[in-house]
Order: sequence, then structure tokens, then C-alpha cells
Amino acid sequence: MATSKFPATLFLKAKPPVQFLCFHFPSIYTALFSLSGFLLFLVFLLRHTQPPQILLLSPCTLAAPSADPVPPPFSSPPPPPTHAEDAAKKGNTTTTTKKHCDLFDGRWVRDEGNPSYPPGSCRFIDVAFDCFSNGRKDLNYTKMRWKPNGCTLPRLRGKKMLKLLRGKRLAFVGDSLNRNMWESLLCILTNSLDERQRSRVFEVSGRSEFRSDTAYAVRFADYNCSIEFFRAPFLVREISSTETLRLDLMEAAAEAYADADVLVFNSGHWWTHPKTENFYQEGDNVFPKLSAEEAYRKALKTWANWVRTRIQPSRTRVFFRGYSWSHFNGGQWNSGGNCDGETEPIVDEKHLARYFKLTEVLESEIAEMNAPNLLYLNITRMTDYRKDAHPSVYRSPEAARKPGEAQDCSHWCLPGVPDAWNELLYAMLLRSTD
Repeated sequence: MATSKFPATLFLKAKPPVQFLCFHFPSIYTALFSLSGFLLFLVFLLRHTQPPQILLLSPCTLAAPSADPVPPPFSSPPPPPTHAEDAAKKGNTTTTTKKHCDLFDGRWVRDEGNPSYPPGSCRFIDVAFDCFSNGRKDLNYTKMRWKPNGCTLPRLRGKKMLKLLRGKRLAFVGDSLNRNMWESLLCILTNSLDERQRSRVFEVSGRSEFRSDTAYAVRFADYNCSIEFFRAPFLVREISSTETLRLDLMEAAAEAYADADVLVFNSGHWWTHPKTENFYQEGDNVFPKLSAEEAYRKALKTWANWVRTRIQPSRTRVFFRGYSWSHFNGGQWNSGGNCDGETEPIVDEKHLARYFKLTEVLESEIAEMNAPNLLYLNITRMTDYRKDAHPSVYRSPEAARKPGEAQDCSHWCLPGVPDAWNELLYAMLLRSTD
């Protein structure tokens, strides 16, 4: 009995603090153990947990441009993929999303709405592009609209585009395919105006024929803007006295449009006829033999250097429109080639042509420039579908046609395919200025 009472006797004789510790020790031990376990758990989380990531979703729909992040005026959105990037993307079947909306990856769809301007109604279309007035009866070529696969392309609102261009100059520089596009835009913009405003749209020199001269400017007086065209099929200088092409000099009229607010260049068709005998020149050196591809590359480098050194990126937006496909059957333009009777576009992609060297050269040089104010209007693939939309025999009125006359399977009827190019131009301007 004595041994059983000994601990109790000691406890009763101990001081109160010691009694407290002895009585509550199990509870204190448990609390300390739990606290240390909790602190160790926090340390583990801090060492092994990544900070939260913010996912930025790139906008893909252009139908509501105000939803896109608004860049400063005339800043450049991400450039559209080149042909090489398109091919790489299509080769990767596991890729199901796009970082940026590609306006040029799409298809032509039937559109029963009215074209941007009624066939035969526009005074700025020259005879060679006015298929309706020249007797073409089918109008299917006016009822197709380009539809990008990943975007909704906004319709070109003429008055809204004129407001974007108020007080500015937009100039097309290039060959007759760019004149095709220039006339299309004039028709779209003019058709959006009322009768009084249309009476105040005029070519500054009073000309009503838009084919033979090298430069034109149409002024929209109510918007204080002008839409201009400069003929420069090579972009570099032609020397008439020696019949050579100076690959190292920009074409002679370049200073006339250097201060434009929007520039749309093109060059391609005139390089598809190789000239290898005493035609290309750099400085005093006339090349005895030079491929069209290499000459084109040299010319583009001259153009690129001019853009870098002469154009102010903060002021001028520069576009380069890609190669527009021709559709000659049975020969070329000068050897009996024809496209008469084509009334439907190509549907199956396997019938599209392969890209050729000049397009690869162009895309390579544009990529190398890496210019923030340069955008590539990559219309090559979209034009390949449209074998139905060339003037063919309707390049002239029926009464003026001659037997065996060459058909036009390079340019486009208006209204028609170039209207879609201008919608793409409009969409790009919206993304940077709206």
C-alpha cells in the first residue's frame, strides 16, 4: 500500500506550476505535435506548388473587332501564316487550335445577298473588267464570298472604311492585277454613298478611262481622302534607253507615294516570263544570264530596303498582296489558252496548283524583313479556286471581238474576286484602328 501512495503523496506536495504541467502534459504534448505537423505541411506546399498561371486566349472572331485588344493606330497585328507555315500546320493532325486567326485559310461559299455594287453600275471599272456590260449572262461569279475557317470576316462597310481613311491617302502600287483591286475598292466605296456624295467623287485630273496612264488618284471630297493607283509591274526601275531592268533602284515614281498612309504593293505576273539575255542590271553590270527567281529576289530586296529607309512605321501601314492565280486551259495567254465557259469554282483541293518559286521567294523575303508595319495579303490559294471568275472572252464587248482573240484568264471580272481582297484589307485595318 505504501508504494501505491508514494506518487500521489509527491504530487500533493509539489508546487502548483509543477502540478499544472504534470496534469496537462499529455494535452500540451499533443498540441505541440499537431502544430509541428501543420508547419511541416506548409513547408511542403510552398516547395512543391507552382504559382497559378494566367491563360491568354487569342481572339479568333473578327465580327466584333471591338472585342479584340485595341493596338495603337497603324500598329501591326500578328502576321498571317505563310504558305510554309500553312503546310506545316496541316501536316500536324494533332493540332486543333490556332494562336491567331488566319484570314487566308478558308473556302468560297454561296452568298445570295447582293454584291457590294450592282454589276455594270460602276463608272470606275475599265472595259476589260466589266464582264456584265460586255455580255456575260451568268452571275454566279458575283455570288461567292470568302469564308475563313476560323474567323467571321466582316463585310466591307464603305462609309466606315471612308471614316478610317478620312484625311488620308491609300495607294495601290503594282501591275494591272493591283489596278483590278483598286477599281474594285473605288466601286465599293462609291456605292456606299448617297447621290450627292457620289457627285463629289472624282479623278483629280478629270480622266474617265483608267487603263492607259501610269498614275491615277480618285478623291472623295466629303472625306478628304484619296484612293490612288501607280503602275509599277516590277516595283524596280525600267530603263527604256537600254531596255533593261535596274534591280538595284526603286521605280521612278516612288517618291510620289512615299508619304501615303496605306500602301498596297504587288508584283509577280511580269516575272513569269523569264528574260535571261541582257535584261537585268545592277549598277553598271548587265547580267548575261539570270533566272527570273533570282532577279525577283534582288528586286524585292531593293523594295524592302526602300520600305525600311523611306517609310515611317508609325504613320504608314504597308501591305504586300500575294500572287493571283491564272487559269488558262490548252495554252497560255498568247498561245490559245482559254477559260471560257467556266461557271463554277474548284471545290476539291486536290485540283489546286502547287505553289511555285516566285511565291516562295516573296514569302521568304517578307519573313526576313520582320517589319512591324508590313502585312502580307496572302491571296494566292483563295484565287486558285476561282477558275470561274475571269473575263475570258468578256474582256471586250461582243461587237468589238475578233475571231481567235486572246482570252483573259488572269484578271478578274468586277464585281468579283478582288472585292474579297478588299474585304481582307478592310478587316486588317479594322483590327489596328477600331
